[in-house]
Amino acid sequence: MKPALQLRLGQSLALTPQLQQAIRLLQLSRMELELELNLALESNPLLDLDAPADEEAESASEAEAAPEPAQEAADGFDGDEMPLDLQFERSDYRGPAPDDEGLEPQDAEAEDLRDHLLWQLNLMPMSPRDRAIGTAIIEAVDDDGYLAESAEALCDALATLHAVSPDEVESVRRRIQHFDPIGVASRSLKECLAVQLDECAPETPGLALARMLVDQHLEALARLDRGRMQQLLDCGAEAFDTVLALVRSLVPRPGSGYAAATPEYVTPDAYARKVAGRWQVALAPGCQPRLGINEHYASLIAKARRDDAQYLRGQLQEARWLIKSLKTRAETMLKVASAIVRAQEGFLEFGAEAMRPLVLKDVADEIGMHESTISRVTTRKYLHTPRGTFEFKYFFSSGVTTVDGGAASATAIQAIMKKLIDEEPPTRPLSDQALANELNQRGINVARRTVAKYREAMHIPSSNDRSRLG
Repeated sequence: MKPALQLRLGQSLALTPQLQQAIRLLQLSRMELELELNLALESNPLLDLDAPADEEAESASEAEAAPEPAQEAADGFDGDEMPLDLQFERSDYRGPAPDDEGLEPQDAEAEDLRDHLLWQLNLMPMSPRDRAIGTAIIEAVDDDGYLAESAEALCDALATLHAVSPDEVESVRRRIQHFDPIGVASRSLKECLAVQLDECAPETPGLALARMLVDQHLEALARLDRGRMQQLLDCGAEAFDTVLALVRSLVPRPGSGYAAATPEYVTPDAYARKVAGRWQVALAPGCQPRLGINEHYASLIAKARRDDAQYLRGQLQEARWLIKSLKTRAETMLKVASAIVRAQEGFLEFGAEAMRPLVLKDVADEIGMHESTISRVTTRKYLHTPRGTFEFKYFFSSGVTTVDGGAASATAIQAIMKKLIDEEPPTRPLSDQALANELNQRGINVARRTVAKYREAMHIPSSNDRSRLG
């Protein structure tokens, strides 16, 4: 063992700060990009935000009269021949118009189940003790409207405020069960349905048998064994149909109407439209921010002292890197969107049944980039088409071989399966094997287990469940 010097020759990839910034910007969504640019504008005095071209044109047009139709025609464009990037109305990508006070309208926050129950609780004449118990119960109710916490656990949670007994908790819970929606705060499906039946009028047809069915034969009801349930209830087919219709009118999850998630709004990053018989792609207005160099601060570099000049040169270099990275991001996004549209013209023309198999490698080979770059571009980026707005990743799916040596997209197979299931007779639904046979007759080599996997992915019940529901 002794110290020595060795020479080695090798190659390695170094991620420069410019490359790291370009990669990071590439995977940001549009909203995240806006936040990133706002931070950059605040921290870098050499960056300046230019006014978008449409806003400049708008401000200039406010001082002039509206052009005559003859002048518009003289420009060489009409409504059908305008370039793709000029065909978008401002309302397609701008927010709602401000009101008389100059404020943008704000949507009211959606009322959830707990807010609805607390509002009803505050209207009830209760003692502060019972109101505290009711508040604890409502806070413990899940999104489906059921209460999983035991009475003892709720007593322990209220110990710091009031010393309550499990009987008091149950008493308040039974009052809450008759709030709207009926059956909320129940501990089981049987109890929830029983509470809803208690709210029915006494003269409701089949009420007594419905109570017996829910209380004693709920498992048989889940299997929908008509013959067995008619024997258990000792009733005829007509009476059983009345009972079954009454039970089906009940709500098994009382909180489902209030558990809807807040809708998430997306802004398309690119638009695909058919112009003169050809599909064209353009980036959405505002997708490429117009950043520039602040010429005032740039002119101070030559006049500043050494430390200040060094700082300004560093900020100037960072500003140029950012502008170049944004340009690269926009160009890459446009290339990927164009490649997707070229590959999925069948989907744009005929729908999901014409979707082609497409993987990241296909697009990467076409535009000459790495698969990891395509993966970053297609994440949280959206393409607006005449058939709707879809994430870039929606157009990628694996393929299944066909009898003629081609391939069918998994998305197309699922669309065909859904169409077959929608057209099947309600009393004789198609089994997974029947669906597989039908697909095989259409030239798609698919096994029964693959059909079952696709059916479950679309949340479609099995043929037996569809038959009972029918």
